[in-house]
Amino acid sequence: MTQAIDSQTVAQYLIDHPEFFENHADILSGLRLTSPVIGKAVSLHERQIEVLRSKYKTLELQLSRLMHTAQNNKSLMEKMVVWASRLLEKRHETDDMPQTVVNSLESVFNVPETTLRLWNIREEYADSWFTRHVDENIRNAANRLEHPYCGKVPENQDAVKWLDLFSSIRSVAMVPLKKDAQSLPFGLIVMGSPDATRFQNDMATDFLSAIGELASATLRHLLVTG
Repeated sequence: MTQAIDSQTVAQYLIDHPEFFENHADILSGLRLTSPVIGKAVSLHERQIEVLRSKYKTLELQLSRLMHTAQNNKSLMEKMVVWASRLLEKRHETDDMPQTVVNSLESVFNVPETTLRLWNIREEYADSWFTRHVDENIRNAANRLEHPYCGKVPENQDAVKWLDLFSSIRSVAMVPLKKDAQSLPFGLIVMGSPDATRFQNDMATDFLSAIGELASATLRHLLVTG
């Protein structure tokens, strides 16, 4: 009796016995496989070349994406340096630092609209523009932000209304401002764009986190001490 052999058994046998085709070289020239590229039978060697070409194209595409990401990261890093330099240039103008942070973010990173709000700040700044319209709901929402938010405009997010043109905003980035990683936020930066693809939820937030850390260090002098 002849026992049926399934394809997995044959494949495993060939893997375990690589010398098979060396011992039966005449079989190779007679093997014909259907090519998904040209739609007809080709030799094993031709099919192998097609497979290698396909793998090469896949690797080429992956390399292109990596290079594109690297170029974007390089550009962002250069902008981060410029932005940090702008903040350092204005470091002695302490009362104007919130406006400096906002203006420089818009100009350096080409953000259509940016604003920020701070709380728990010193009494002399209580009536400043950067303390307005901050209610408990907004503070609680900021407390829940373990990382910067990036994506479409969240429902019932009143912080977006800080932006002058909030009705036309389709994507936002919200960056909490903290004394350190363990503390609760003392403020929030909101960046908005009418372009729904400008800030997407699959974007990495490393640079936004760096922006938050730099801005926090720049604005910390406005806080109530103790």
